[in-house]
Amino acid sequence: MPKKSSGGGLSPAQQAAKFLGVSVLAGAVLAGIALPAVGALGLAAKGSVESFDELPANMKTPPLSQRTTILDADGGQIATVYSRDRTVVALKDVSPYMQKAIVAIEDSRFYQHGAVDLKGVLRALNKNARSGEVSQGASTLTQQYVKNVFVEEAGDDPTKVAQATQQTIGRKIRELKYAIQVEEELGKKKILENYLNITFFGQQAYGVEAAAQRYFSKSAKDLNIEESALLAGIVQSPSRYDPVNDEAEATKRRNTVLQRMAAVGDISRAQATDAMKAPLGLKVSKPRNGCITAVKGAGFFCDYVREVFLNDKVFGKTKEARAKVWNQGGLTIRTTMDAEAQESAQRSIKDHVYTSDEVATAASIVQPGTGKILAMGQSRPYGVDVKKAETTLNLSVNDDMGGGMGYQPGSTFKPIVAAAAIEDGMPANKVYSAPYQMAYPSPVSACGGKTWRNSRSDPAKLENENSSEVGPYDMKEATAKSVNTYYVQMLSDIGICPVTTMAKKMGVERADGRKMDQAPSIALGTQEMSPLTMANGYATFASRGMYCTPIAIESVSQRVGGETKSLQVPKSTCSRAMSEKTADTINALLKGVVEDGTGSKAGLGSRPSAGKTGTTDERYAAWFVGYTPNMAGAVWVGDPAHKRKMSNITIGGQPYGKVFGGEVPGPIWRDMMSGALEGKPVEYFNDVHIPDGRNKGRGDEDRDDDDRDDRGNGNGGFIGGLVGGNNNGGGGGEPVPTPSFSLPEGFFRGQDNGGGNGNGGRFG
Repeated sequence: MPKKSSGGGLSPAQQAAKFLGVSVLAGAVLAGIALPAVGALGLAAKGSVESFDELPANMKTPPLSQRTTILDADGGQIATVYSRDRTVVALKDVSPYMQKAIVAIEDSRFYQHGAVDLKGVLRALNKNARSGEVSQGASTLTQQYVKNVFVEEAGDDPTKVAQATQQTIGRKIRELKYAIQVEEELGKKKILENYLNITFFGQQAYGVEAAAQRYFSKSAKDLNIEESALLAGIVQSPSRYDPVNDEAEATKRRNTVLQRMAAVGDISRAQATDAMKAPLGLKVSKPRNGCITAVKGAGFFCDYVREVFLNDKVFGKTKEARAKVWNQGGLTIRTTMDAEAQESAQRSIKDHVYTSDEVATAASIVQPGTGKILAMGQSRPYGVDVKKAETTLNLSVNDDMGGGMGYQPGSTFKPIVAAAAIEDGMPANKVYSAPYQMAYPSPVSACGGKTWRNSRSDPAKLENENSSEVGPYDMKEATAKSVNTYYVQMLSDIGICPVTTMAKKMGVERADGRKMDQAPSIALGTQEMSPLTMANGYATFASRGMYCTPIAIESVSQRVGGETKSLQVPKSTCSRAMSEKTADTINALLKGVVEDGTGSKAGLGSRPSAGKTGTTDERYAAWFVGYTPNMAGAVWVGDPAHKRKMSNITIGGQPYGKVFGGEVPGPIWRDMMSGALEGKPVEYFNDVHIPDGRNKGRGDEDRDDDDRDDRGNGNGGFIGGLVGGNNNGGGGGEPVPTPSFSLPEGFFRGQDNGGGNGNGGRFG
């Protein structure tokens, strides 16, 4: 009976003998595990010796992870993202010098032996036995390739990586059997190609193409003798021979490779001598990975594309499956981003709101009728450096897509109320008394047969922006002036449910995913929304009532194993939210806002446009949402943390006593859209005549509302019209009314000091 070790099993030497015997029976000698004084090193002690024949017949070869390229609509590169920076290339696209260098230094007899180099094994065993340590290995290039496949399959899981690289007999047996299989199936040229594409070259570069670009800023096919020798030398120890951090050690290693190339006859002695005298000649390209590398300030759009990929089931049934495809990479993603629109959005943002300002701005542009997102930007740059005011929070989108909890849109919600009313049969010249101040009408019908009622003992009240705003008003003038009492009277007539239903049809939803509150205050924009949601909702008006779900991806192709395949992508789904007549009527109402209302500073000159301003409770947020027939855009300005009120504040180097939707967001929108639409055809709305109502003979000289201060009237105010503001420019301002009402607890929701939900106010 054979002797056993003190632990009860075979001694390390006996395990090695058994392993060697198994290898011989398999037709080869184990290569790659150098066993000198085997008992002293104990390399086999931790691994189990599996039967060679019990191993699976075929090695699973996962597709190599590669970089993903994200493109704009015209094919321009936005960014590259990857878990491993790799570009797979064919052997013909690798310099012959590089091919010879890697073979010379790693396995000079590669073309003479099979999967195992018996001569090399015996040489290594002899040398290591004499030295008493592992000073020489004998893994062939094929075995190294197999090992790298195991590492690639392990991905970024540290436990799996450790298992794939551990020094055990079991792993070596597995490596050997698969090496034999690979030799039989692939042949030498393909093995060399695969090896060059899978190997890690340091500095985040996987594969020879990425390495050539990283160290020399050139393609692998253009590498010369000394460059090839340098890269080939790195493979043995990427950290030790890193030329960026240790030029002397890297040079020494490079010269060793050159000497070896000359010794095996790949280059002449003279060529080797000349190459050894040459400097390293590095021209390092820094790793450029992720949305932080995006051009034209499109980091947040890039991040949104990633969120779409990871969340949409069209890319995989489970989140894990989608993440696997994303991390595998090799994707070319063509997006809907319009380069000119994106550049114009960022330019306008930069001109009007500084990165260092106490408040921020975010903007989105959508194409009506298609749902295509054309631009997405914000004043706080994409990144993780807090000192530079960087953030990865996308202020333009909903919480579930990498954004925040949203911001109350104020009076920009009123057109949705108007659309619901007109669709319900209300005439567009409907007149309401619209007093300066009133109690919320009660009762008001809500969804599900429920009813909202005001408190009898202490009824909640609302006011217009200024005491001069006293009806009667018709819809056109009430919309231009953003009269709060008019819109609350309108909502009380049609009920809450038609409004929330219309909002849902237009894709207008809360940014936090909650259902809208069933309260009359929704008419004043108390439900938190994101800029993308508002832009896409208003695109419904521009497309004459057709709502289209937003999309950011046009096409996706993936390169796997030398072949390129197309993947399915999410498609925009369009549905009719309202009749063409209703949409045309809203367009006519909102044209008045831009032409002679609160949004006059957002006008686009001769190009027809429509839109609505909004300013929220205590000026925590200000908005302008507008559109032309071919583009819709939303601009929000405010403090994402909901702590800084926009009174007595400097934004973009300009001081403001009070910020209005038409004053800061309006000009941002104007400049953004002007640039985005440059060169685009001028399109016109379908004209609808809205007859005047009964508010005759009062003139416009008293006009004042939540967002207008360019006529010298009093402005500002709590809740965009619920309480009047200060006389902030010019004469003729009305005195500031004093708030004289309180609201019952839970009457509506606003935002807390953390930028989420909490107690808030009414908006206009």
